[in-house]
Amino acid sequence: MKSGSSSVFLEGVRDGIPIALGYFAVSFSLGIAARNVGITAVQGMTASFLCMASAGQYALFSLISAAASLGEIALVTLITNARYFLMSCALSQKIDPGMKNYHRFLFGAVVTDEIFGITVARPGYIDPRYNYGAMAVTMPGWAIGTGLGIVMGTLLPARLVSALSVALFGMFIAVFIPPAKKDKVILGCVAVSFAASLLFDLVPLLAKISAGTRTIILTVVISAAAAVLFPAKEAEDE
Repeated sequence: MKSGSSSVFLEGVRDGIPIALGYFAVSFSLGIAARNVGITAVQGMTASFLCMASAGQYALFSLISAAASLGEIALVTLITNARYFLMSCALSQKIDPGMKNYHRFLFGAVVTDEIFGITVARPGYIDPRYNYGAMAVTMPGWAIGTGLGIVMGTLLPARLVSALSVALFGMFIAVFIPPAKKDKVILGCVAVSFAASLLFDLVPLLAKISAGTRTIILTVVISAAAAVLFPAKEAEDE
């Protein structure tokens, strides 16, 4: 590996630790949902380690409970997680053309909302070692949280389990506040996103749209409008 590779990896670990803590809290409640449909701790941890997608896994466990077919499970999971296609397209613009294919596959396999946020915020091309560092703590955090939720979830008060999910919102804020403070365009996009999300909740017709589809619509429309109205200036130096 090139010199400095360990420092880049450790940067990923550092930035991944708060994400892992948020994942642990959220996946704990996910584990409770898994337990309610008869999934064991080993099965739940394996599912979470291979598929880090909260909404997708909630949908998966609900479908398992309803004895849905494999085709129905595949279709609903695909739709629920469709927003990751958009994130992957955005990250593809930051990939060094010379990057090995196995690196593309490995870090591309774990594109979550939060890991996307910290990756896209870094200047220059993606360094897969940074993502590996973040993955090294976030993946176990999500899987272990799910397993403990299955084992211990029913022993805790429902209000306490619900309160643990607040950590995820704090993690989202930590992702977008620093760049928003430096760039008025990003700040404007964040404000418009908040207002549009509220509008989708208040308007009866829009409120019927699922959360996953809503995210896709707002992401495409707001990002496209920002790209047209405020195109990014090309950097003078690579």
